[in-house]
Formats: sequence, structure tokens, C-alpha cells
Amino acid sequence: MFKKILIANRGEIACRVIRTAKKMGIKTVAVYSDADARAPHVRMADESVRLGPPPASESYLNAELIITACKETGAEAVHPGYGFLSERESFARALADAGIAFIGPPPNAIAAMGDKIESKKLAKEAGVNVVPGFLGDIATTEDAVRIAGEIGYPVMMKASAGGGGKGMRLAWSEQDVREGFEATKREGLASFGDDRVFIEKFIESPRHIEIQVIGDQHGNILYLGERECSVQRRHQKVVEEAPSPFVTPEMRKAMGEQAVALARAVGYYSAGTVELIVSGADPTGKSFYFLEMNTRLQVEHPVTEEVTGLDLVEQMIRVAAGEKLAVTQDDVKLNGWSIENRVYAEDPYRGFLPSTGRLVRYRPSAEKRDEDGVVRVDDGVFEGGEVSMFYDPMIAKLVTWAPTREEAIAAQVEALDEFVIDGIGHNVDFLSALMQHPRFQEGRLTTGFIAEEYPEGFQGAPASEELIADLAIIAAVAGHVTDARACAISDQLNGAVAAPDLRVVRIAGAEHHVVIEDVEQGVLARLDGGDPIEVIGRWQPGQIRFRGTVDGRRRIVQIARSGRDWLLTARGASHKVQVYPAHVAELTRHMIEKIPPDLSKFLIAPMPGLLTALNVKEGDKVEAGQPLAVVEAMKMENILRAQKPGTVGKVAAQPGDSLAVDAVILEFE
Repeated sequence: MFKKILIANRGEIACRVIRTAKKMGIKTVAVYSDADARAPHVRMADESVRLGPPPASESYLNAELIITACKETGAEAVHPGYGFLSERESFARALADAGIAFIGPPPNAIAAMGDKIESKKLAKEAGVNVVPGFLGDIATTEDAVRIAGEIGYPVMMKASAGGGGKGMRLAWSEQDVREGFEATKREGLASFGDDRVFIEKFIESPRHIEIQVIGDQHGNILYLGERECSVQRRHQKVVEEAPSPFVTPEMRKAMGEQAVALARAVGYYSAGTVELIVSGADPTGKSFYFLEMNTRLQVEHPVTEEVTGLDLVEQMIRVAAGEKLAVTQDDVKLNGWSIENRVYAEDPYRGFLPSTGRLVRYRPSAEKRDEDGVVRVDDGVFEGGEVSMFYDPMIAKLVTWAPTREEAIAAQVEALDEFVIDGIGHNVDFLSALMQHPRFQEGRLTTGFIAEEYPEGFQGAPASEELIADLAIIAAVAGHVTDARACAISDQLNGAVAAPDLRVVRIAGAEHHVVIEDVEQGVLARLDGGDPIEVIGRWQPGQIRFRGTVDGRRRIVQIARSGRDWLLTARGASHKVQVYPAHVAELTRHMIEKIPPDLSKFLIAPMPGLLTALNVKEGDKVEAGQPLAVVEAMKMENILRAQKPGTVGKVAAQPGDSLAVDAVILEFE
């Protein structure tokens, strides 16, 4: 077994590999860019080596620097994690030439599966179902239009070397192909150094299901069940679960055997994933097709670990060291249900725009592991750290396991209520809303789920009348406790004054009257003159969460001040609440409402990024929907369009400029 390994990655996956290595008694070496000098993975490792400046091309993607770091530290093997160099054949070969083990598959398997065009040909030869499409090289937009027409719309345009949702465009018409083909080529070139594009039929009502495989260097290959990864946004996975609510044991066996056949055809060993597109409209489950094989550890591997009891990172390390798999296919049993939510630095209330900056507050859900359930947080950030524009926007992976799917979902909702992030935009509310959505709970999923259910964007999860009532009571208690403390230290000449028992609470467009009867031994509250309601659970000013019950209902509510208002966050939405003593509430009716400024005359940057293209100049007339500019953020191109007709009055930014969020690009007359 190896004595020391280097992890050629960063963030949560680097931390994840280090944890398993420590459990196995293996020393670890972390590498880092200047942006990650204080990152958790650097502190967790036994040694660390600086690679270079923040851009990945000058640090994490520089194979020579990583090999040098191995030689300097005596690392015998490299675990690449996912992304960066994990699927680069040349890196695996360079390690082999340097006498360093690669904790991953053989280079020829990476090469065979890394080219999505060639991999589909290999899959077809191995007897694996493939999606109808054109696998040759497509040179021009006109060729793309012709091929798409022959296949039949809708079609998907994909960068041959793509992954992670980058370099993909869905085309429903010839115009979509003309607009998107060149952009797909550019994204493929920018992200992967390869601008080849292929086109295939888009399966309507599709489910994205993938099979985890693991093999050793002695010819043993197993499949470890499936993961349902259909909940995606812009082809980027958001929620994953194992097993799939759609897959039957017969489907699992058929999919698994085809995945193993493909792996065997390329001499595969280590962990890998065969991704399938499955027609949700076919209840027989026979309409599944090969998409691609990821020759690395997947982001969503924890859900497979939780239902199989296998540590996939440990298996990868043992396989790389030449050991045989300790389990057979008959030993693989799926136990219970596991769900993973990806917590991203993005603002769902602003069209899911990337959000960068400092994590002013970061308090993830409390982890637990017992016979009743699991709450697991895989992360690589820390409170006070920065989410950089240079890397992936994922903050953490929240994983739950329970005996049933319903219990695993309920555990996610409660854990998401506990997840506190301040300083940057995040998608915790959105994830909670997904978990509570009736269609998700029923398992009626397709890759279009988010687009179909949130066509106008996300404005928070709908709140029941019961939840609103409970939040009104919790807000009244928080207001009463805060005022009681202020009264106790007011230094009045005639002694301390008492905080009034009656609170007027305004929430969700309604006004409630809440009387607080006792806050010392436990609270009794009367809502709008009703019967006393018992509130169990104490909260003190400065605490970020209320944990307790209201009338027997368990509530975890994040509490913060927003100016003179309160901000209560629970079950997928933040609610701005006003809490006043009765006489103050009466006076607030005379306050002048502040009207926000009109920003419709400006085109502003919705996120930090690089202005790569400007399509208009001063004096140009524009129509609603017309592309005006392109901003690149986190290697994704974002087209900014005119919201209404107008005339460009002033150009405030030029291509090549780095833009801050809300920076003005154009001003209209």
C-alpha cells in the first residue's frame, strides 16, 4: 500500500480524499494556488505545495508542476479528484513515465471514453444502446444545420470533450442551431481545449440515470447500482439520489450489465460512471441510451457510498495499489435511500447568477450518523474564506440517508433549514423548495423538471398558512425577548420598564396580533385572540437559529435583522417580518414608503465576470430580446439581452473589461 499520496485538486473533493487517506494510515500532500493558500484542504493535509497564481491554467491544470511536487515530497501516487486533470490521458501517462501511480483508470481507457464521439462508437460495438445522432466532425454552422435537420428536432449540440454542463446547447429549430453552434465550439475550446462538436437526438421527457462501476487490475468489474440525476439546471446536476425511483430491479440489471460490458471493452479499472439517458415515457424501462462514460470519481458518489456501504475513494486507492476487489457482484446490496443536494454560490432569486465573495458566515448542518439516518456534509470552504471567480461555484454537498425515500427527503428539508450562509448568494432556499415539491416527492422527474416547474424563475418556496402562523409567533417571541433585554438595561430613573406583551406582526401581506404570556419557563402565545399555543425552545439575541416546536410542530428557523425588520428563513423561503408594540405599529402607518430607483434605462452586469463581446454602439436602436453583450463567468458565456425597445445613449464598458456585479455596461436614452 502507498505510504504517501498527493491530491491534485482543491475544495471539497480534496478534503474528501484526505479523510479516507488518513483513515487508511496514508500520509497526504495538498497542492494549492494563491487563491487557496488558507483553504481547508491545505490545512488538513500532512504537507502542502504551492503551484502558482489563481488561474487554473497556471496552477491546478499544470501537470508539470504537480509531478514536480510529487518528486519533491516523495508522493508515490496521485488522486486527481474530479475536474481539472482527472480525465486527461496525457497526465496519466506523464505520471506513469515518472514512476508515479495514478489513482484512476488506465490512460487508454481515459482516451477511449474522453472523446464523446469515439466513445459512442465503442459503446455501440460493445452492444450498448446509443442515442441516434451524427458522430463525425462537424466543420461549419451550415453543416450543423443540415445534420440537425436530418436527425430531426429537437437536437443537442455538445462539445466532444465537454462535461459538467459546459459546451452544451439544446436546439429546437434551425435558428437555435445557427445561434448556438459557434458558442458551443467556443465554450469547448475555452474549457477543454477542443472545439469539436457533435449532434444527437434529444430524448423528450428524459431521465438522467447513471451506473457506478468499479474494477480492479485483475479483470474484476462490478456495477454498484444507479443514481438518479434528472434534477438539473442548464445541464448541471443539482440533486442526485440512489437508488432511482424509476428503476426496477430488471432495469438495474440490464443497465448494469451493459455498463460492465463497456468498461470491459476498454480494459477499465478503478471507479467510473456510465451515464444513460432514459425515456421516462417508456414504463418498460427498455428505452435507455448511452451518453458518456466519466473515467473518474463523480461529484455525486456519496449517495452510492451511503446505500452500498462502500468507500469509493478507498476502493480506488486499493485498486491503484494492485489489490483485488474485496467484494463480488452478489455482495452488492442497496440499503435504504440517499439524496445529495449541491449547495452552490449562486442566487436563485436573480436567475441563478453566480455569486462570488467572502463567506461572512458559514454554519453547515450538523452531521450525524446512526441507525435512524445520516446527515453528511462534504465541503472545502470555511467561515471567512472566499468563493473565488476562478473555480467551480459549489460550496458543499449535503447528503442524507434514511431507510426510505420519504424519510431521506424529510431529513434534507430539516438539514437545509439549519444550513446558514451569509455574505454571498446561495441556493439553499431553492434546494429546500425542490425537496418539498409534490412532483419531486412523487418521483415524477425529467431533466426538464426545474425549467418546467419554475418557468418564471424562483421566488421562494410557497408557505402554508400554518407555517406563516408559526413564523409570526416565533417573530413575536424574538421581538419580545429583544425588547425585554433592552428594557432591562435601559437605566431608567424609576426602574426598569416592562416590555409590552402585545406584538403586532406583519408577514406575507397580513397583520397578526400576538400576545406573549410567559418567556421564562417556556412561552405561551395567543395568535389573533385564539387559544394559548405552547412554544418550546429558547432564543437569545445574537443566535442565528431558533430550534424548537410551535404547538408540537418542529421548527428550525434562521433569524436575522434586516434594518428595522426581521428576516426569518425556513422551509425554502425568507420572510421579511415587521414586529412592533401596538402603539409603534399604529405610528408606522404614517411612514413614507421608499420607492426603489428605476434601473430599466441601464444594462448592468448581473454577475462578476469578463465582458467578452459588445454587440451595439452609441446611437444604435435595439429591440426587446436583442443580444447586447456577452459576459463570461466561471467559463460560461451569458448573453445579456434588451428587456425593451430603446436607443443606446452611452457605452460604459468595453470588451476585455472585468466587471463587478451591478456594473453599468450600457445606458439607454
